Amino acid sequence: MKQWTFLLVLLACSPGSDSAVASQPAPAVVAKNLEVPWSIAIAPDGRMLFTERPGRVRVIEKGTLRAEPLYVVKDVAQRGEIGLMGLELHPDFAKNRLLYLSYGIERGGKLVVDVVRFRETGSALVELRPIIRDLPAARYHAGCRLKFGPDRKLYITTGDATDREIAQDLANLGGKILRVNDDGSIPADNPWPRSPVWTYGHRNPQGLAWDPVSGLLFETEHGPSGFDGGTGGDEVNIIEKGKNYGWPVIHHKQKRAGMEAPLLEYSPAVAPASGAFWRGDFYFGCLRGEHLHRVVLDPKDRRKVLREEKLYTSLGRIREVAAGRDGALYFSTSNRDGRGNPAASDDRIFRVAP
Repeated sequence: MKQWTFLLVLLACSPGSDSAVASQPAPAVVAKNLEVPWSIAIAPDGRMLFTERPGRVRVIEKGTLRAEPLYVVKDVAQRGEIGLMGLELHPDFAKNRLLYLSYGIERGGKLVVDVVRFRETGSALVELRPIIRDLPAARYHAGCRLKFGPDRKLYITTGDATDREIAQDLANLGGKILRVNDDGSIPADNPWPRSPVWTYGHRNPQGLAWDPVSGLLFETEHGPSGFDGGTGGDEVNIIEKGKNYGWPVIHHKQKRAGMEAPLLEYSPAVAPASGAFWRGDFYFGCLRGEHLHRVVLDPKDRRKVLREEKLYTSLGRIREVAAGRDGALYFSTSNRDGRGNPAASDDRIFRVAP
């Protein structure tokens, strides 16, 4: 498989090596002194839009971070892992300027997650429209990644909101991957009539990425963490319509008929928080694992893993990863989320050039 400059050093790693640690040149800092950047989206005009957990939507334009946010979610509920999370641009953003956000909010004395749509004017977000409201949430396990698929449907990850049993309940939208049209309506070809549920049995999925080679949807998911099933058990799954991914009935490498075991499982925990394909390989940021993870897939059988590698192990907690329109890979740290040891300039967004 073709290698590129910053990964030439990985040639020393033998095929099939288990999470070999490789050294790389330092990536370029794109922005610094941020506060828990959660989601990154690259606009067709080259601007980088990203969310910060306290409720800010920020913009980097021509390499410079705008001083003022594009938008501030004033009623965002920032508790534990919840806050302003997912951001996604409509497939036709260049024409319609539609942008989607997911964030925690307190409503009726309960924490929930709303997914909403705006129109972006270049200097503001206007015309708020709810897409789906009152998704189950809590201080922990609240999802909530937003991604448009190649089918132009919006996919939404939801956590089990620390109530593990709801992941198997098809009448409850927690612990699921949801699929809706761009206006929030239910696609006619979803697996259950009049339901946004695409797959179920998830604990806390936070990464979604479609393999450009095979079209398969890859997902990363946080596994059990002490209070609900031991440690470790983080997952990479291949997501397919209507399937049950097992939580909480099975986890780690357990198997049961009618339930999907993960493609990859990690114990001890690495806390995978994102997912993106770049140059044919699958990447995700690791929070507890404190590195950027690379998964090299077989060019002929994209369900087969050839090897894995740990990259950038000295930057602390890594959350988001995104492939840029300029051919570069971008990723962010999450050292100011209350669980890291922030450097003086954290949090940061980095760029790796091919």
